Amino acid sequence: MALLTILEYPDPRLRTRARPVLPEDFGPELDRMIDDMFETMYAAPGIGLAATQVDFHKRLIVIDVSAEKNEPLVFINPEILSREGKAVMEEGCLSVPGIFDEVERAAKVRVRAQDRTGATFERDLDGILAVCLQHEMDHLEGKLFVDYLSDLKRERIRKKLEKDRRERASRAGAAATARARAYR
Repeated sequence: MALLTILEYPDPRLRTRARPVLPEDFGPELDRMIDDMFETMYAAPGIGLAATQVDFHKRLIVIDVSAEKNEPLVFINPEILSREGKAVMEEGCLSVPGIFDEVERAAKVRVRAQDRTGATFERDLDGILAVCLQHEMDHLEGKLFVDYLSDLKRERIRKKLEKDRRERASRAGAAATARARAYR
């Protein structure tokens, strides 16, 4: 297994609409991607990850909302069949690190998807699992949770994340220079 790079907002690749996973796509390569996505999500740490976030533009989501991180769920080619109620929850996103805000979504959903073997299933979800699935499905459509926020908030978030990236890059460069000097 391998840790994958998580794309960060405002990377334009996050706006790519994912393509369906085709019958011929099921097999060892897809299994490896699923395993890598779980490893990446757990290490981040997060509770959900869409393939779009790791620059793999197929309709694939991994989720584990359990406290023990022992209930991994795979949703391939997911589609929401029905929605009920409203839930407002504070959301965060591995592609928008350190930012949290409230988003309104359906409280309950019925989803149809495929598992890693290609078998189709339907499942009723509620609570954090329903919210997480809707959040990750947005990624498959090229949408992020910040799109639900005002233009002003979204612009502030973009500027903050760009500043954070510049600072990380500067610190990494300084650390590399210090290591190079230590080896002289």
